[in-house]
Amino acid sequence: MVLNEDYSPIIPIHDYLRYLENKNYSPNTIKAYARNLKLYWEFLESREIDWTQITVLKLSEFIHWLKTSNNKVINLQYLTGSRTEKTINHILKTVRLLYEFQSRLGVVAPLDVYQTKRINKSKLKYKSLLHHTQTGMIKMNILKLKEPRTFPGCLSKDEVFQLIDGCKNIRDKFLICLLHESGMRIGEVLGLRHEDIRSKGVNEIHVVKRENNANRARAKTGDRIIDVSKELMRMYSTYLVNEYPKADSDYVFVNCWKEPLGEAMSKSNVDNLFTRLANKTGVKAHPHLLRHTHATELIRANWDMAHVQKRLGHSDVQTTINTYVHLTDDDLAQKYKEYLDNRK
Repeated sequence: MVLNEDYSPIIPIHDYLRYLENKNYSPNTIKAYARNLKLYWEFLESREIDWTQITVLKLSEFIHWLKTSNNKVINLQYLTGSRTEKTINHILKTVRLLYEFQSRLGVVAPLDVYQTKRINKSKLKYKSLLHHTQTGMIKMNILKLKEPRTFPGCLSKDEVFQLIDGCKNIRDKFLICLLHESGMRIGEVLGLRHEDIRSKGVNEIHVVKRENNANRARAKTGDRIIDVSKELMRMYSTYLVNEYPKADSDYVFVNCWKEPLGEAMSKSNVDNLFTRLANKTGVKAHPHLLRHTHATELIRANWDMAHVQKRLGHSDVQTTINTYVHLTDDDLAQKYKEYLDNRK
C-alpha cells in the first residue's frame, strides 16, 4: 500500500494494486509495482503536477528525474544515474499500466506514448508462426529507453562446487544443487511440496503454482515438469533420512534445527545462506544466478531454444532469447575450434 503524508491510501494506486491482487498477480510483482508508483507520486508532488493532467512532456521530465534523483542528500557534483535503463523502463511500464487501468474506468484519458513505425520484416531476429500475415507496421513506445545488452553472468563449474562444498548441511547442499541443475526460480523451489517430487520410475520435479504457501513463495508461471538426475534424487532422499525434522510439514525446504521446526524456509533464509557462502568461499552468488548458469549451460550444449524455454517456464521464446543468448569470447573461440576441426 502506498500512503500519503497523512497516512491515508493514495486512491488511484490503491485501486490498481487491489485489481492486481484480484487477478492473482505475484505478491513480489505487486510490491515492485507499488515501489515504482511511490516514486512516480514523489515526482508528481515535487513538481506539483496533478496526476490526471499528465502529458508525454511531463513523463519525459520524470525520466530525467529518475536518472538524476537517488532520494538522498548529495554533493553538488556530477552524478552518474543510479538507475539503469532497464529499471527506468520497468517504472515507466508500471505508470503506463496504471493509466490504462484508470482510463478503462473513465477516470483519465489513456496515455498516448506510441507512434507507428514501419519495419523490415526480413531483418527481425525472431519470426513468429504468422509473421508473414503482419503488415510491417508496429507500435513503438517513444518513452522507452534503449537498454544495453549485458551478460547477466554465470558461475563456472568450480564456483558451483565451491558453493556446494561451503554448505554445512545436506539441506543447503541440496538447495544449491537443485537450483543449479533444474534452473528453477527461488519462489518455485521454496514452494515445493514432497508430493511434487516424483522418483518412482521417473526423476521429475513438478512445479505447481499455488496461492497459499505459508512462506508467500510463488511460481511465476503455470505448472510444468522438470527432469532431473538420479544423483539429485539420492541427495533428496539423504536429506529426508538424515536431517528432515520430525514435524508435520508438506514443504521440502524447512527449518531443520531452529524453532519452529518444520516451518517453510523463507526468502530471507536463503539470502542469508548465500551471504554466508560468499564470506566463506569468496563466490558472490544469488539464486537467480544459478538459473542463469543452468540456462547458459543448456545453450552451450546446443539445446533447441524451444526446449530451453519450456524447461525454464518462459511464456515466450523471445524472453529466453533476449535474456540468455549472450556469446562470450570463450564461446566464440570454442565454436571456431569446432569449425576448424570439422574442416579437416
